[in-house]
Amino acid sequence: MDINKKQEMLQKLELLYGEKAERVFCDVSGLIEKYKENTRINPWVNESDVMLITYGDSICKDGEKPLYSLNKFLNNYAKDTLSAVHLLPMFPYTSDDGFSVVDYKAINEELGSWEDVNELSKNYNLMFDAVINHISKSSEWFKGWLTGDERYKDYFIECDEKLDYSQVTRPRALPLLTPFETSEGKKYVWTTFSDDQIDINFENPKVLVEVLDILITYALNGARFIRFDAIGFAWKKLGTNCMHLPETHALVQLMRDILDTCVPGTTIITETNVPHKDNISYFGNGHNEAQMVYQFPLPPLTLFSFLTGDATKLSNWAADIENMSDETTYFNFLASHDGIGMRPVEDILTTEEKQVMVDNVLANGGKINYKNNPDGSKSPYELNINYQDALTHKDAPASERINKFIASQTILLSVIGMPGIYIHSFLGSRNWYEGVESSGINRRINREKLDYDKLVEELEGDRKEIFERYSRLIKIRRNEAAFSPTSTQKVLLLDKRVFSIIRENQETGEKILVLINVSNEKVKLDTSIKGRSIINVKGFSDEVELEPYEVEWIKF
Repeated sequence: MDINKKQEMLQKLELLYGEKAERVFCDVSGLIEKYKENTRINPWVNESDVMLITYGDSICKDGEKPLYSLNKFLNNYAKDTLSAVHLLPMFPYTSDDGFSVVDYKAINEELGSWEDVNELSKNYNLMFDAVINHISKSSEWFKGWLTGDERYKDYFIECDEKLDYSQVTRPRALPLLTPFETSEGKKYVWTTFSDDQIDINFENPKVLVEVLDILITYALNGARFIRFDAIGFAWKKLGTNCMHLPETHALVQLMRDILDTCVPGTTIITETNVPHKDNISYFGNGHNEAQMVYQFPLPPLTLFSFLTGDATKLSNWAADIENMSDETTYFNFLASHDGIGMRPVEDILTTEEKQVMVDNVLANGGKINYKNNPDGSKSPYELNINYQDALTHKDAPASERINKFIASQTILLSVIGMPGIYIHSFLGSRNWYEGVESSGINRRINREKLDYDKLVEELEGDRKEIFERYSRLIKIRRNEAAFSPTSTQKVLLLDKRVFSIIRENQETGEKILVLINVSNEKVKLDTSIKGRSIINVKGFSDEVELEPYEVEWIKF
């Protein structure tokens, strides 16, 4: 390691650990020495990178491990469509559908094995979840802490329940502190998300080294991308809101340093469901922190556009989106295993406009998750609904629902960044009420487990049109340099009913005009652009006419 890199790392360690920094650096250096012979170089993303977001058991077949079934399905039906797969937590867990991890380095036996994961990585770039803000209370770490095992001393955050924690940001309407009986009596520990998700204590440098080892292990076992779950909460400091603290950014930067050194090209994606300004702070200076951030305002703004038939809010927001550097871009998505977050549009939509979405979601069979506010009130935190059902009234004709849904997904495929497509969007799923009713968990409405054989049948039936139209759009996109994550994005305000942008690849000179009608009205546009549609294979000369919810990619 050169002297400059060492000094940079020491500065970050000093911010975190003060006079212990030199000693911690020695431990980190030992980790680098351990893995230095195992390096590989991953390339930066381009227009061909399109990721599927899925649980390991989203597709199941009797007599097969789900990871094997997933791989088989993708190879048979999507090998030429998708380039990457985000495997949501596939580790042993006790709650929260995987996000309460028992063992970070083991694969849940019900899903398969590391061999299955490695087999999947032969044809697809993989993203793993690093659920490193918290761990299951059934983990070896926490059980050791409860019994006074010296190995796990200070692995968790002991709290005085008499102190004032009112400033701490609360993502859920649950207690922040949870009491546990330990070998030393009752103690309260910090639990941001639930009493089964115990926040780990990064103030203990042993925890940092342990987590760094886990991250390198993931990268060496097929993870080209690593998603830092809930990373904004990672460092705690009483008297603050405990979100996005300088120490948290220093942690992410250190993790980037180690991954760059041990497995170059590993991409960090930070998951911070917060307003845009806070979200993009995880780019750091554009070269030293996360290479990608989740584009959280996109799902609610796209939904709002279709519910109102007006793309103005989405267009105004998109006009300010650009890459910070040639080493950063956005991870775009509309649907995921979670709901549609409301916090990212706190400074974009009014209370009345957000209520439009809440009312529509409830009318279309969805659920609402709430968060606690410092003043004791509650506000909508997340809309829980399948994205297809969120867009259209449940009594609307199938043709309207499908056209509206495909139009929304075309926005996802068009905007600057890399697209991440949730499996239930890709496969045309609907609200899964059984999952909510059987579990009492609102998020299960969009987490259905699909039977392999039944799914294959339905791809020739109810799911066919969405699957085939979506797959075709993805394949077109993957061959157009104008959709490279490094291509520029220019918003055109042609008509409030149309989301319109120009994507241009500065290196090749290729340009695509994106036109997406978010309304139920026919729209005529004078674009002053002559080109040809790469969706509908026809030419245009200045004037374009769009049917309700019609989309166009015009190459010129």
